[in-house]
Amino acid sequence: MSPRAALWLLLGLPEILQGQTPSPRPAFTQMRGFQKDQFQGEWFVLGLAGNSYGKEDRALLRPFTTTIASDGAGRFQVSSAMKRGRRCDTWSYVMVPAAQPGQFSVESQGSPEHREDMRVMDTDYTKFALMLSLRHTTGNRTVIRISLLGRNWRLPSTVLDRFGCLALSQGLSKKDIVFPDMTDWLPHPHGC
Repeated sequence: MSPRAALWLLLGLPEILQGQTPSPRPAFTQMRGFQKDQFQGEWFVLGLAGNSYGKEDRALLRPFTTTIASDGAGRFQVSSAMKRGRRCDTWSYVMVPAAQPGQFSVESQGSPEHREDMRVMDTDYTKFALMLSLRHTTGNRTVIRISLLGRNWRLPSTVLDRFGCLALSQGLSKKDIVFPDMTDWLPHPHGC
């Protein structure tokens, strides 16, 4: 091996090995209690993280709202709306309570062979909520999605840090985190 090749190998080896060595995941404790009445209402989606997102998805993600309402039977009806240009995209699903408080399975109009579990990981009910979604697809693939929800568009930096820590605890990295493209966005008083 030439000295030049050896130098390039030595310079590149730490980056190569860093990609091969699993880094320890930060600990993230689960909520102890869940107040379903306080969790209801309108939330703004302020950030998303997942193993199916990348920085290139930022331009596609517009600010959107999610409304969570109890159906009286303990289930939550979830309706979301995102304005894209002149049109309004809407979608909805039902969160069905699981054994642990703050944990749910998702009923949607999608394919029945895909099971999705959601969990409220942290919330103060008045400012923010962190939600973890694990969708299990055929072929034993799990799609991870973390949602950062806020009651308004401004959050303390400590909440953003918790969002990042939750993403890291799920094996995600900074490149898997996207925030809505706020360019040319003005709040519409009547939603979509």
